Amino acid sequence: MKKVSKKHSKSGVQVEEFQEKKNNNKRKKHFFFFFLFLFCKMGCLISQLTAKFAFFPPSPATYQVKKRDDGKLVAVSKTSSLPISGAPDDPCLDVLLLDTKRGNKIVAFYLKNPYARLTVLYSHGNAADLGQLYDLFVQLKANLRVNLVGYDYSGYGASTGKPSEFDTYADIEAIYECLETEYGVSQEDLILYGQSVGSGPTLHLAAKLPRLRGVVLHSAILSGLRVLCHVKFSFCFDIYRNVNKILKVKCPVLVIHGTKDDVVNWLHGNGLWKMARDPYEPLWIKGGGHCNLELYPDYIRHLCRFIQEMENMTTEMRLKKIRQTLCLHKRSNSSARNSINGCCKVKCRRSNCLRCSEPNCITCCWWPKYLTCRPKCPDWRPKCIECIAPVCMKCSCWCTKCSCICPKCSCSCTSSCC
Repeated sequence: MKKVSKKHSKSGVQVEEFQEKKNNNKRKKHFFFFFLFLFCKMGCLISQLTAKFAFFPPSPATYQVKKRDDGKLVAVSKTSSLPISGAPDDPCLDVLLLDTKRGNKIVAFYLKNPYARLTVLYSHGNAADLGQLYDLFVQLKANLRVNLVGYDYSGYGASTGKPSEFDTYADIEAIYECLETEYGVSQEDLILYGQSVGSGPTLHLAAKLPRLRGVVLHSAILSGLRVLCHVKFSFCFDIYRNVNKILKVKCPVLVIHGTKDDVVNWLHGNGLWKMARDPYEPLWIKGGGHCNLELYPDYIRHLCRFIQEMENMTTEMRLKKIRQTLCLHKRSNSSARNSINGCCKVKCRRSNCLRCSEPNCITCCWWPKYLTCRPKCPDWRPKCIECIAPVCMKCSCWCTKCSCICPKCSCSCTSSCC
């Protein structure tokens, strides 16, 4: 038998090792894709489960929309077969049927107030439709002196389709487009109101409108998953991630929440209020639940005060407020930068005498703690308080002979006085 050389034996071992590594990499890839598939599948299941808990459309709907002979739409109660407004021809109520970009048709009520200066876009909670909320809309329109528009999400009331997170986003965008084109309502004259699940589409639209007048969050949620699992972080399959969108809202935000809310914990409202860029004084209703806050007198009182302040807020006041917040932001950034650098920049008036004992002398403040390389001359002092490094060439603040300020004229000259 022929003897196998060492080279051939080594090459065979290397081939086996390479093949084994290749197989291991394949196993890792298969395991990764299998884990990714399970994660996406679980995410979809959890997302569907969260959506089922989020949407409870009344079944059957409490109203239906009929078209009269003159082409006008009328909302009729299913129980009494009479118009919801009580009058067959109410000039203060417009019933709208709008198309969304996701192919659904949604119903909206536009309630007019002749004395109104602002318009409120109301996004309701998860277990109601416009037929149940009409009386509340009438009271809010009268007490707040506003025009009010409410709408049913896809799959709610007489609206077509099925409710989902992205469908509600398309619904509120269609309502805003109608207000802008048909009624001439600009974002400067619009206040968004979101209750419970309605806080999702409300903050979605508010994050896109930088000149919005105000936002009201009523029993709002941080996110859908946080209501179910009480987690403190976000997943990719979570719905209504208001915890991220509240940071993009630039207008005043009023938060209303009940302290005894057993559906959406009070911590949700408190968290949104703390994260708002322009938070308004919140209303924490003691003993209030999830669906009964309108029954408390403080509710309408506090809401009226907010609407009045938003009415009186002019463009100049808003710009001034924005400038103040920007200045505070710059100051905080500069102070944080100074603290990071470790600099003790104390801005005070420089005395003419270098060895002066007066209070305005800053001899003790010249050298920051981190500056260890001082010049050899003990009388050297920088003329510019912003200049710290002893070899700085930005300002001519030293004498070229001994690197010190001239004690006679306090200048950087190289004449005979030095």
